[in-house]
Amino acid sequence: MSDGFDRAPEQTRPLRAPPSSQDKIPQQNSESAMAKPQVVVAPVLMSKLSANAPEFYPSGYSSNYTESYEDGCEDYPTLSEYVQDFLNHLTEQPGSFETEIEQFAETLNGWVTTDDALQELVELIYQQATSIPNFSYMGARLCNYLSHHLTISPQSGNFRQLLLQRCRTEYEVKDQAAKGDEVTRKRFHAFVLFLGELYLNLEIKGTNGQVTRADILQVGLRELLNALFSNPMDDNLICAVKLLKLTGSVLEDAWKEKGKTDMEEIIQRIENVVLDANCSRDVKQMLLKLVELRSSNWGRVHATSTYREATPENDPNYFMNEPTFYTSDGVPFTAADPDYQEKYQELLEREDFFPDYEENGTDLSGGGDPYLDDIDDEMDPEIEEAYEKFCLESERKRKQ
Repeated sequence: MSDGFDRAPEQTRPLRAPPSSQDKIPQQNSESAMAKPQVVVAPVLMSKLSANAPEFYPSGYSSNYTESYEDGCEDYPTLSEYVQDFLNHLTEQPGSFETEIEQFAETLNGWVTTDDALQELVELIYQQATSIPNFSYMGARLCNYLSHHLTISPQSGNFRQLLLQRCRTEYEVKDQAAKGDEVTRKRFHAFVLFLGELYLNLEIKGTNGQVTRADILQVGLRELLNALFSNPMDDNLICAVKLLKLTGSVLEDAWKEKGKTDMEEIIQRIENVVLDANCSRDVKQMLLKLVELRSSNWGRVHATSTYREATPENDPNYFMNEPTFYTSDGVPFTAADPDYQEKYQELLEREDFFPDYEENGTDLSGGGDPYLDDIDDEMDPEIEEAYEKFCLESERKRKQ
């Protein structure tokens, strides 16, 4: 494989070098020299560059997958290496998903022919989606595609069933994970956000052709929120805010259709945390902003206001369900988030849906979190006034 710095084969024609000080230069008489001045000819250098040279790749660029992709999977000794290379390629170049996913699925259908191979495939995708913050969304899209296009369906379960079983393994230890050490909690938070992406992207096709979301994931997210709020440490609360910003509008719509008041209960839980929990002021401010976002119908335009009539000036809920963007450490944000409005518009104008990938991500506990970095140590006057009103109103409700 080329390391990106290979040279093309050298030309067989020798290079003409300038004469050295030891070379004998024929002496000419003065008359000949006067009649015909000597012309010094510069040495002719033959370029070593060739039109047939391999493509240049910057140092550190992984071209394994790109080179081997054209030849299928022949250059890969194991399924694990092939899949991992594709996942890394997709992480670095998420825009290639649409053009390469079909070929990837076809290759897997010729390779994944046993229960063990399918289990290995599920585990590889799960690990990538929960260890690389910016891959959770792409991983969920990949899972949705493979759930509809992989042909193998062994007795142990098809791709989607095995994926949900793998998620259940992590789900069952949620209470211990939410109160575990920092490393355990960080891994748990990555799982929570991946499950949120799965809920939004995993399509279940009914017998009549209708497409729905997985109800089991809806129930699971509700219980995961309970686990996070039951252990109100800062990083757990930050994870809950991220999850609700990502899925809150969809979850509330689904609960309302079933006549459930789960979102009301979650908001009440948040209010109790703001009043009673020993979390930091910054985190309390995040929670208050989330409550404010939800009170504006998650930033969506009211049904009574048509899109043409609504403007940012006359409708506080102007923003529709615009695309969700992500910061470099995987924090989702929408047009309704006040701290990100300028950045959101910039991304929207550039149609840059894929922010730069950071090799190791950023600590989900809040250290280096751009959301928190934008918040001053002191609340601004409007927020402080709103916070005081909120506390007084909440206290009044509790006494009733």
